[in-house]
Amino acid sequence: MSLIDTASYVIHSVFAGLWTGSILFMTLAVLPLAVRGNLDAGPLSTVTGRFKILSRTSVLILFLSGGHLAGTQYTTSTLTGSLGGYLVLSMLSLWVLTAGVTEVAASRLADGSGRDKVREPGRQARRFFQLGSVFAVLLLVVSGLLSAAGAGLL
Repeated sequence: MSLIDTASYVIHSVFAGLWTGSILFMTLAVLPLAVRGNLDAGPLSTVTGRFKILSRTSVLILFLSGGHLAGTQYTTSTLTGSLGGYLVLSMLSLWVLTAGVTEVAASRLADGSGRDKVREPGRQARRFFQLGSVFAVLLLVVSGLLSAAGAGLL
């Protein structure tokens, strides 16, 4: 394995963990406070803005590093005809879904906090963040399965 491949694995893993952690943090820590009205619009706006930056950065880095890894390790036939390929395609699908629902969720929070509201936008974003959390955890599960398949354990 080349140094570039190793760096891609490390960067990919770090940003997958950061992205998943930030989604879970928004779902489990920030949204309950917003829905109960225990968080003012200013701090909610700040946290949401930082989440959007981290999320968008992670999406881009995961796309680039994952694309590099898939491009160097798979051909069209192995991508569509092997367990590892199916797992990579599953990760790509989950990545798109996670990016989409979390972008919608963050936009709903940002729109509401811009109007000095917290409860209503928190409720509107809750299902999207919950779905994003499920997708993000599934991404990590599929990643573990892909690692196990690569090690010959599956």
